[in-house]
Amino acid sequence: MNIKMSLSTSSLGRAVPAAGVDPGVAWHYGDPLREQRLLETGVGVVDRSNRDVLTVTGPDRLPWLHSICSQHLEALADGDSTEALVLSPHGHVEQHWAVTELAETAWIDTEPGAAAEVLGYLEKMRFLRRVESTDVSAEWAVLTVAGPAVEPVLAVAGLPVPAAGRASALDGGGFARRLPHRAEIDLLVTAGQKDEMLARLVAAGAAPVGMWAYEAIRVAARRPRFGFETDHRTIPHEVGWIGVAVHLQKGCYRGQETVARVHNLGKPPRRLVLVHLSGESDDLPEPGTPVLLDGRTVGFLGTAVQHYELGPVALAVVKRTLPDDAPITAGASALRIDP
Repeated sequence: MNIKMSLSTSSLGRAVPAAGVDPGVAWHYGDPLREQRLLETGVGVVDRSNRDVLTVTGPDRLPWLHSICSQHLEALADGDSTEALVLSPHGHVEQHWAVTELAETAWIDTEPGAAAEVLGYLEKMRFLRRVESTDVSAEWAVLTVAGPAVEPVLAVAGLPVPAAGRASALDGGGFARRLPHRAEIDLLVTAGQKDEMLARLVAAGAAPVGMWAYEAIRVAARRPRFGFETDHRTIPHEVGWIGVAVHLQKGCYRGQETVARVHNLGKPPRRLVLVHLSGESDDLPEPGTPVLLDGRTVGFLGTAVQHYELGPVALAVVKRTLPDDAPITAGASALRIDP
């Protein structure tokens, strides 16, 4: 697992480092609840440079990627950005990608430590295509600027403000990107430029914000994260990835039969919900903690976090037939589903 250790505090003040899957970046900068509020009322910049980055080059890159993932990629124009999944033959989610086509290169960024698995899959599916896949994680860093004031702050910083689903090249390499269905803007910059870019954004009015705040806002928005709100049985319909990372009008790809069957004929067996935790303990349950009803497992907990307004909340994947008022628990916490 190639986890990048990139925590920097030189321009942002003293950071408390994140742990778990997100080492190497800041968990918070001393006041995580205030940082959450800034993401909802102002603008913050989040160091997500632990994300892994790969490039795919060569004349066959777009039709080839189109054929091996869930998204419609063969017609991407220069500057287009989207999300995609790799599915098992039975339609279960195995990988989640953010994909940007720019300057005859397809850029893929994905979860921390996932580059080896993604690269292994790409190499396995290469066959005789004219493509070259490379893990460039050590050379590039992802920063995220989020909040209602993101556009004026980027303008003050002299950076482009891309439209949804688009990316714009940055001076010195990399790009600014806004994925479809997202308000936040990601910046892909060289590892050597990361600290300078962070300082530039802070000088333009963005507050330094850690992963605690970023994850809290994500959870409240009910937006899944691969490996947290997914398990080995997850299909895209259960967590809201149909239309976001799965295109329903594209040609054949691995797992398509399950996607089409569930979409056209049935309902997914599970659903993603926001739950409120009873809060008896400051120790939040870990991702993967079973959700129980009368001692029976009816799902699993994803990300649990303290939210500045909602208190302790989490995302959970539970049986579709579970009533919203069911008396469920996870670990030592009673849960209440937010309808």
